[in-house]
Amino acid sequence: MPHTDKPEQERPVLGRFPRPVRILGYTALAGFALLYLLPFLLQLANSFKTDPEAAANPMSLFPGDGTLAAYRRLFGLADGVANVPFLTWLGNSTVIAVLVTAGRVLFDSMAGYALARLRFPGRRLLFAFVLAVMAVPGVVLLIPKFLVLKSFGMFDTYSGMILPLLVDAAGIFIMKQFFESVPREIEEAARIDGAGVLRVFWSVVLPMSRPSLITLTVLSFQGSWNEFTHFLVSTQSSEHDTLTTGLAHFVSGGLGSGTQYPLKLAAALVSTIPVAILFFCFQRYFVRGANSGSLKE
Repeated sequence: MPHTDKPEQERPVLGRFPRPVRILGYTALAGFALLYLLPFLLQLANSFKTDPEAAANPMSLFPGDGTLAAYRRLFGLADGVANVPFLTWLGNSTVIAVLVTAGRVLFDSMAGYALARLRFPGRRLLFAFVLAVMAVPGVVLLIPKFLVLKSFGMFDTYSGMILPLLVDAAGIFIMKQFFESVPREIEEAARIDGAGVLRVFWSVVLPMSRPSLITLTVLSFQGSWNEFTHFLVSTQSSEHDTLTTGLAHFVSGGLGSGTQYPLKLAAALVSTIPVAILFFCFQRYFVRGANSGSLKE
């Protein structure tokens, strides 16, 4: 009779522990997961409460008198009360996030390919500058950003909100690391067939970098969607408010009096949905792209 037991090195890691230990481990993981989800569940529950109920019992996960008043006011459907310009914030954030994401995917991939494959004077120094930018805290650049935007007449404009974000050092680094993992033989074969540098990049290498491009897309969309400090120093009028700056003004009491916990939590909940959907739809490619470039041929 053939021996059916797996070799020790091929057995699953969890299968090496006794059943009670595994049950205890899964129970602990489930407990940590629920603990992590608790703030989001409280946020969801309080968004359906009335103002007095949310202030009196904010830790309850079950609204006593469930109501959609916060969401109606959020989307301008409430009568007799001042509505929040949430749709304006949402529109600004959506347009800026889409444009910034498209720009970063294009320019970061081009810059990453140039640093990985092209040979030109100062290439190593330029890449050192990219790494240096990643090491500089963003708060240090706030005043220089304001002065530059003011000097070029881009302060409090959409161009001033978008153009400085179109390229980022982290995206260039991610794409460079991936392109260095692509075998050179593939590019050399395309050049033998008469393809130039741009043709090789656009038609050969870029289609192979799908996981890294998706990773860069998710990170760029999340970063531009959640961006706050740049918009804080580049705008001042309410018509240019995004979700982050609008919610900050709202929480600080700039759009009404009282706690207004349900309305604030509803706005925060809706603002997290697009990023959460994007991440869960592409999480498989995100993990694969994050690991790309760690192994080279």
